[in-house]
Order: sequence, then structure tokens, then C-alpha cells
Amino acid sequence: MEFDRTIIITGGAGFIGSHVVRLFVNKYPEYKIINLDKLTYAGNLANLKDVEGKPNYQFVKADICYYETVKEIISTNNVTGIIHLAAESHVDRSIVDPFTFARTNVMGTLSLLQAAREFWEPQGWAGCRFYHISTDEVYGALELTKPEGDPGAKECGGGPFGDDFFTESTKYQPHSPYSAAKASSDHFVRAYHDTYGMPTLVTNCSNNYGPFQFPEKLIPLFINNIRHRRPLPVYGKGENVRDWLYVVDHARAIDLIFHEGKIGETYNIGGFNEWKNIDLIKVLIKTTDRLLGRPEGSDDDLITFVTDRKGHDMRYAIDSTKLKEELGWEPSLQFEEGIEKTVKWYLENQDWLDNVTSGDYMKYYEQMYK
Repeated sequence: MEFDRTIIITGGAGFIGSHVVRLFVNKYPEYKIINLDKLTYAGNLANLKDVEGKPNYQFVKADICYYETVKEIISTNNVTGIIHLAAESHVDRSIVDPFTFARTNVMGTLSLLQAAREFWEPQGWAGCRFYHISTDEVYGALELTKPEGDPGAKECGGGPFGDDFFTESTKYQPHSPYSAAKASSDHFVRAYHDTYGMPTLVTNCSNNYGPFQFPEKLIPLFINNIRHRRPLPVYGKGENVRDWLYVVDHARAIDLIFHEGKIGETYNIGGFNEWKNIDLIKVLIKTTDRLLGRPEGSDDDLITFVTDRKGHDMRYAIDSTKLKEELGWEPSLQFEEGIEKTVKWYLENQDWLDNVTSGDYMKYYEQMYK
């Protein structure tokens, strides 16, 4: 079967990546979509059961750090687009094992860049795009200047917890091994654009939530803990603030930027949707209890305050004005609607959640890809 173009999506078996793969496979039957994933603990092909039989979808198990392997995949498939999501992403893990984060996030990105350059540059870069997905954490932290803010307020002129936002020109100040590794990879992508003329795009996004998120992350972890009446460990006093975006809206933004974004540019993606951790957790408890048929507040006693994370940034908040004004993107869901959909999904897909938390899915892949 002939396709108009072939696109690699790295990390396509992960949380955000699987949503991007699904969107591209379904929306663009004229594209061949290669899901390139190493299948670490965070990668799960069960996330893509609904598209695995599509004629324009192909899964390739590979480590992006293996340059020769990546180069062969790009050349033999005549790849003209790379959407790069593969990364180690959990801050707590980066504090324990920074070397793995440097290897995957920095050297893996460099391997992809160089392999793409080797194939694309002799062709004059015609029709090629390297799109690198990054994080708002590279910018460091914002001060909490309105500690009694209105959670969930959406104000483009100023946020509920402070009047400053991360913009595309904000200075990089990463504070964790994870964000330092992502910052370095961002710099390599921009360097390949400036040095070699590679057609690149970079986006920095706020916290995502939604279906298929690995349950070490706050929202799926706490939904599962509420379901089983387990403690909800909250760092410090729960006053840290994050900007939350429904993952399907992030996938929509990636699609738009890949096709219409200006080469060499950076775009911030966020929801103008700031929440203190403790307030978010209370919403999760209230929503989950209601959907489980429990009395409101019956699981409030699960909240357990624990020693704060090392180097814990106080506040992240993304300004997506550039993306809205240049490409017309904005979030489609209000937070309350997104949380309702998310909690329902995890409660209705307990087999998926149990399979992941038990580790059984990894045993299956170990046998399949010996």
C-alpha cells in the first residue's frame, strides 16, 4: 500500500504518545504511522488496541539511543516526519537515577536528530519536520504570589496564583535531573536547526491528565488509591500549583503544530488551568466517591502529608497566547468536565489499571519481544 508520507512517533506506546498515535492513524489514513517505542515500564501496547489492526499503523520496538538502528528505520521507510515524545518523565525517578534520564532524554534525542539529518540533509530537507515535545519544567518555577487563589480560574491577563506565566522567551532554569535532561534535549534540537538548517519545532507543555496515564502519576495513582481505600501521599502541605491540560487537547495541539507551525519556532501549550495539589486532590476524592456511590467526604481521611520532594518547584503556569493567536488552538474541555471523564475512564477500565499496577503487561512483552 502506498502512503503520502511516513511519520515516526517515538514513545507512541506511552501516555501522551498513544493519544497522538491514535489521532494520526485515524485522521490521516494517507500517512503511514510508525510507533517507535522501547516498551519500558511506561510503554503499553494495550493503550492502542483500537488501532493496532489499521493498515497505516506499524509498531517497531527499538531504543532511540541506538543510532544505527534508528538510522536504518528512517532510511528504509523513507521517513519525512518525526514527532518525538519518547522520554523518561517521572521526577522522583530522575532524583534516584539521573543517568538513565540523561541517556534517554539527551543522547536518545541526539541519536534521532543525527540519524534524521543523515537521511534528510542530502535531500535538501524537502517536506521534512522534526517535532520535539518538551515540558514546562525546563523553565524552573514561578512564585506563588496569590496563595489564596481561585483554583481553576481561567484568566489570560493574570492567573489565580500569580500574574506571571512561562512564555516562549522565559529563561531556562531546570531544577531536577528530569527537567535538566529535557532542557538539554531542547537545546540540541534548536542547535540542529541553527547549525544544519534542520526543520524543527519545539513545544513545552503543562501537566497532562486523562486515560492511559501510567499510575505512578498523581491523578491515576490517587483514583486507584481511593478505589482501594489506600493512603493518598501528599508532598509537603499540598500547596504546589500546576497547570493541567486534558491529554486529547494536547494531541490536538501537536497535530496542528506539526502541520501548520512555523519552522524553527517554539510554542507553549497549556490550559490556563492552575490548581493547588491539595485542592485538586479534594476534587478527585469528591468525584471518585460520587462515581463509586460513596458518601461525599468518606475518603477525605486518606489524605496523608509526607516529606516534600527534593527541589520541589512551587508553581508552573503556561502562557499559550502565541499558539492561540498564530494557529487558533485552545483547550476544548473545562477542567471539571475533563476530570469527570478521566475518573470515569479509570473506574470503567479497572482491568487495564490492574494489569499495569500488577506488572503483568511487562511479562507479556518480555515474552513477545525476547
